[in-house]
Amino acid sequence: MPAPPPPPGLLIVDKPAGMTSHDVVAKTRRFLRTRRIGHAGTLDPMATGVLVLGVERATKLLGHLALDRKTYLATIALGAATTTDDAEGDVLTRGDASGVADADIAAGIAALTGDIEQKPSSVSAVKVDGKRAYARVRAGEDVDLPARPVTVYRFDVLATRREGERVELDVMVDCSSGTYVRALARDLGAGLGTGGHLAALRRTSVGPFTLAKARSLDDVERDPGLSLDLGEAVAAAFPRADVDALVAEAVRHGQRVPAAGLSGTYGVFAPDGHVLALAHDTGRTARPVVVLDPA
Repeated sequence: MPAPPPPPGLLIVDKPAGMTSHDVVAKTRRFLRTRRIGHAGTLDPMATGVLVLGVERATKLLGHLALDRKTYLATIALGAATTTDDAEGDVLTRGDASGVADADIAAGIAALTGDIEQKPSSVSAVKVDGKRAYARVRAGEDVDLPARPVTVYRFDVLATRREGERVELDVMVDCSSGTYVRALARDLGAGLGTGGHLAALRRTSVGPFTLAKARSLDDVERDPGLSLDLGEAVAAAFPRADVDALVAEAVRHGQRVPAAGLSGTYGVFAPDGHVLALAHDTGRTARPVVVLDPA
């Protein structure tokens, strides 16, 4: 007999280095024995850390999750600029960073903190006329992406190592979605006149989801299962509205119900605590956005 599908929910994976986000999805599809798995918040192959996967009906949540704030631990290398703005690219230029003072580094970081205009790396996943920028670069095209507004809430130096003409900075970056840490490394090095690139990157949180709930792929293979079931996922990521049995039945049928008085998208829960839907107030009524437990 074929194995039953897994229950719906979120799997928070601690992505290993050297794998694409799609590679992780492919493995978890095999481990959990379902094709209905998608991911949110792509990570580059060299990066490790939090990757949010939706399983079964929870794939419907991925487009609504508030994943607009992310936290990273990174190592920035000053003294060389690369073609990819990280350690996997070819060196474009080298500079002597040995004479760069800590105060100069602090000033350069301050200039890259707050609301800034950032030009994404040419090998980013940004689409240009429907095609990923990195695919165009691999095809031999010159790609120059326009700058766009992002927010860097925190950019803190945790440790500094000086090795000859190279300086390595261990940093913590708390930023808005769409911010490229490799571009911060590039721009910091450019501002200091030494060149810079990203040497290591680990994502520690995406929205409300942190490494505390993350599972390694080896662990998922040994014990296939979720990090959060559907109700836990909605409760963690959205405001909550508890409704009575009559309203719950209407929600299950996708009908409008009285407004909950909450801003943005929120989770609707039945009297027994079972999650029913995501909804959004429109005036005095609420409209189900995604029905998770249809009648």
